[in-house]
Amino acid sequence: MRRRHRGAPPSPLPQRDGIDPVRVRLPADPDGAWATVGDHFAARYGQAVGAKRLDAMFREGRVVSLEGAVAADEPYAEGRCLWFHRDFAPEERVPFEVGIVYRDERVLVADKPHFLATTPRGGHITETALARLRRDLGLPELQPAHRLDRLTAGLALFVVRPEDRGAYQTLFRDRLVRKEYEAVAAYDPAVALPRTVRSRIVKERGVLAAREEPGEPNSESRIELVEHRGPLGRYRLLPATGRTHQLRVHMNSLGLPLLDDPLYPVVQERRADDYSRPLQLLAKVLEFADPATGEPRRFESGLRLAQWPR
Repeated sequence: MRRRHRGAPPSPLPQRDGIDPVRVRLPADPDGAWATVGDHFAARYGQAVGAKRLDAMFREGRVVSLEGAVAADEPYAEGRCLWFHRDFAPEERVPFEVGIVYRDERVLVADKPHFLATTPRGGHITETALARLRRDLGLPELQPAHRLDRLTAGLALFVVRPEDRGAYQTLFRDRLVRKEYEAVAAYDPAVALPRTVRSRIVKERGVLAAREEPGEPNSESRIELVEHRGPLGRYRLLPATGRTHQLRVHMNSLGLPLLDDPLYPVVQERRADDYSRPLQLLAKVLEFADPATGEPRRFESGLRLAQWPR
C-alpha cells in the first residue's frame, strides 16, 4: 500500500526580513542515536551553528512546533516538524533598486539589478531580490519562477500565489519561454555571425567558472550581432537551454568574452563592495503564453548596459 504524501503544515513562525523560517522534519533514527530533540540538532547543526548558540535557541524558545516552543530535552519523535529562524550575518546593501515592470494578481515581473542575487543562497540571504520584494511589497508568499545569476541584470518572473507557481515554473522547465539577452563584448569581424553554438558545459560545485568538455552537447545558444561601434559590439543572445553561465561560456568560446566578466576568460578577484564594473549582460525580453489565460505575454527590461555608447 502506497503512503500518501501530505503537504507540509504551515509554519507557526512568520517570515523575518522576507526570509522563511527553516523547517526540520525529524528523520528516521534506526540506530537510536538521538534520544532528544537537542541530540539531533547538535548532530545536524552543531558544527555550523555551535553548541552555545544551539543552547540559546532552545532556551529562548526559538525552536518551535505547531504546539509552541520546544525544549532541547524533549524526546525525539520521527516525523515531527519543527521550525526556527537562522541567524543571518550582516549583509552590505547592494546600492541598486529592484524595478517593477509588471504586476497582477498572479505574477510580478521585476527588473533585477546587477550584483543582487535572485533568491537566498550562500552568503546572500536578506540582500536578494526575493527578500526585498517580499518585504517592500508585503507579498510573503512570493516565489521565483526561475533565477538569474547574481551578476546578470534584467527580467525575473515571480509568482504571487503558491497555487500558481507550478504552472509558471513548468514554462521554464519545458522551454516554453523565449528569453532574449543583450550583451556588450569586443567586436571581431572575423567571427561569422549569426550562428548557433552547441557544446557540453560542466559546472562543478565549489568551482567558480564552468567549462566546456567533449561529449554530447547539453547547451545551445543563438548568437547575433545587432550593431558595432568601433571596437565594441552589441549582441543579441537567445539561449535554447539554461546551463549555468551558458551565455558567458559560449561568448568566451567565440573569443568574445563579455565586458567586465570576472570569470571568463580568467577568474579575477574583486572586492565584494566593488560595484563599478557590472557584467555587461542583460536579460532583455521574456515572452510566453500565459498558462492561466492562454494570452501571449511580452515583457522588456527598462535597464541599459553601461558600457554601450549612448
